[in-house]
Amino acid sequence: MRVDKFLWCVRYYKTRNMVTEACKKNQITVNGQVAKASKEVFPSDKITFRKDQITYIISVLAIPANRVGAKLVDIYRKDETPEASFAHLEMIKLSKEHYRKTGEGRPTKKDRRDIDDYTNDVIDDEI
Repeated sequence: MRVDKFLWCVRYYKTRNMVTEACKKNQITVNGQVAKASKEVFPSDKITFRKDQITYIISVLAIPANRVGAKLVDIYRKDETPEASFAHLEMIKLSKEHYRKTGEGRPTKKDRRDIDDYTNDVIDDEI
């Protein structure tokens, strides 16, 4: 099975086109070699790819016939991604929340002035 179809079937990407784009950007490797979308994968292959600031490492256990449900994905792949990667992503999310929560819209005039004052103070301290 092609690597783009496999990653789509085991639900790492929403569409095959997204996998193809990742392959064109050299973000997907199979057994340590950069893979094109048409690269064939077999059981016991290791696929490594970067998505959402996490480098996923998965082993192919079996080849699915079609896209499988979320509950059946573990039959076809083994996720070997280190837990530290997920912890790092969580830290990044937490660090972004202190600035502005998602969905609050544009900063008001007062918020913008506060942000400018803060950034100017930080820049002045560095000089």
